[in-house]
Amino acid sequence: MHLFASFLQWLHDTSFSEYIRDSTYGEPVIESVHVLTLTLFLGFAVLLDLRLLGLVMRRKRASEVLAQFNPYLAGGFTIMVISGVLLFCGDPVNFYSTIFFKVKMIMLVLAGVNVLIFNTTIGRKVSEWDLSPNTPRGAKIAGIVSLVLWAAIVAAGRAIAYALPPP
Repeated sequence: MHLFASFLQWLHDTSFSEYIRDSTYGEPVIESVHVLTLTLFLGFAVLLDLRLLGLVMRRKRASEVLAQFNPYLAGGFTIMVISGVLLFCGDPVNFYSTIFFKVKMIMLVLAGVNVLIFNTTIGRKVSEWDLSPNTPRGAKIAGIVSLVLWAAIVAAGRAIAYALPPP
């Protein structure tokens, strides 16, 4: 753990970290990009999850919804992760010290595991069930888990700001 704490302190002391932390526009611009891409990502993720639950777009093939949404989900997630890492770089010691940051990271991993499980199980057979009026139980479970995790991720992310010491 000492090595990791040393790394965080080193990162905190870099000119890159200092720029993000102390510049007039660095942190606010990165935060804005992070929130906007989170909004983009979540909009598509929620619609996809609601389709998996059979609550919206019931006449549209699930495979079509996945194909249409995946580029936006992947792009939004990628930019969201990059901007999140940049935000973390701005104040790594304080971010890592909060329980909310750690909870958010754990839930992000769980959300990734949920996607992986979906894609390697029921998602591989989407063409078999995508016209069915009722989606399979596994798809519904994946949708519910996703909705719960992303709501918790957003809440934990917002709580990080309140847990940080004032500038």
